[in-house]
Amino acid sequence: MKKIYLLAFTLGAFAFSTQAQVELTDDFESYTVGDVSPQADHWRTWSGNSGGAEDADVTDDEALSGIKSLHIDGSGITDMILLTPTAPMFGTYTIQWYSYIPAGASGYFNMQAALSASGSAWTQALMGGNVYFNCSGSEAGQGGVTGQTDCSTYDQVFTFPEDQWFKTTCVYDLDNQVWDMFIDGQQVIFAQVFEFGGQVFTELAGIDFYSASPNNDMYIDDITMASGILSTENFTEDKFSVYPNPVKDILNIESAASVDKITVYDVLGKVVLQEKPGKISPTVNMGSLSSGTYMVKVTIGNNSKIVKIVK
Repeated sequence: MKKIYLLAFTLGAFAFSTQAQVELTDDFESYTVGDVSPQADHWRTWSGNSGGAEDADVTDDEALSGIKSLHIDGSGITDMILLTPTAPMFGTYTIQWYSYIPAGASGYFNMQAALSASGSAWTQALMGGNVYFNCSGSEAGQGGVTGQTDCSTYDQVFTFPEDQWFKTTCVYDLDNQVWDMFIDGQQVIFAQVFEFGGQVFTELAGIDFYSASPNNDMYIDDITMASGILSTENFTEDKFSVYPNPVKDILNIESAASVDKITVYDVLGKVVLQEKPGKISPTVNMGSLSSGTYMVKVTIGNNSKIVKIVK
């Protein structure tokens, strides 16, 4: 697992703004299906106990890249904290991931502003508000952030795409204690204050993904945590897609714009194939490559995205 994680860290950094220093990436491909916290130190349950009903499951039911993602179900019990590697206290920090919420389902997260003692139950440190996606289950594609303990009223509202993967980018200004959120590159939350009850900001400890309602059905994939500001530009499936995956010989890249460069890396990070097609929706012949896992970096203009491909 360690080799795959380091590869994801190294290659993942290529796709993001040079304004940020990537600290952690997670695409769940190196995990086995089942409880996530026993498999990764940066994931923990609220109680601090690994495994069981509280733990979120790595699943192969949905995925943005590869074949796995993390599922936050509607049990009302699942409660997972994604810990920041450095628990920053100053500057700007970005936490980015891709979300998939089926039509009619709900999702939820919040930011935690103080670490808890290792091995103990987490001490509530919510700041910046509760973020709900379709809280009631009847607000299709609607969401909001609130400083209240429920979703009866919102400070700011937004829309999100149901039944498809979308990029969620949270940018935290730790010095001024406000944060912004972008969905697929569009800003939807503006300078939301950290203030929440009597909580005092100590450090950006992590993101809490909680099963906030019986209607919760949220999948998470391709997480990036970085000091600084990551690019928020949407460079996802609406810009290009690749298929088939797994691939036998010909990999198709379907794009709306001309693809400038395609670079294929093996599991050691070595370039094994490189092309400059300069056209819309090119193909790549991977027939000469051995069976295994590869990272395919697609560059369109000044933007790049890396997709994991199995051959």
